[in-house]
Amino acid sequence: MPTQNMPKQNIRSFKGIAPVLERGAYVDPAAVVIGDVVLGEDVSVWPLVVIRGDVNKVRIGNRSNIQDGSVIHESRPLPTNPGGHPVIIGEDVTVGHKVMLHGCNIGNRVLVGMGAIVLDGVVIEDDVIVGAGALVTPGKTLESGYLYTGSPARQARPIKDGEMEHFVQTAQNYVALKDSYFTEQ
Repeated sequence: MPTQNMPKQNIRSFKGIAPVLERGAYVDPAAVVIGDVVLGEDVSVWPLVVIRGDVNKVRIGNRSNIQDGSVIHESRPLPTNPGGHPVIIGEDVTVGHKVMLHGCNIGNRVLVGMGAIVLDGVVIEDDVIVGAGALVTPGKTLESGYLYTGSPARQARPIKDGEMEHFVQTAQNYVALKDSYFTEQ
């Protein structure tokens, strides 16, 4: 899908660095993407999402979707942490409504439930579910193959086979949905 037909006032440079949208990436006109941000192929960014790449970088992998009202921001480099904490999101990731991601690294095939908060230095391995409303505290690693719930988030149970298959299906559903938005424009 062509991205050049999209309105650009919501996709802005910062300090000379412009966001990059790979083939088929969709940013809703009511979302804002600023600075050092790369959206992979078929990524979808939905209404009222804010992605700020102003003090570090944000990378979002192919077919991932960032749902309504979510905020993504990174942490700046500091003397105690010279690299800061970028936000890196893998492929086939679903970020639910009103999620806060700050300076974290998320693997492939992850579901971050609605209203979850994931803080600086967190590493979420592949094939993880972060339950709705969970708070993942700074520096925590969420091990592959588990559901994490609560505040602070704790390992609740192993992910079931049907849930694993759901990760890729959900990502594919959002690719199809964003394609239908392109045809409406």
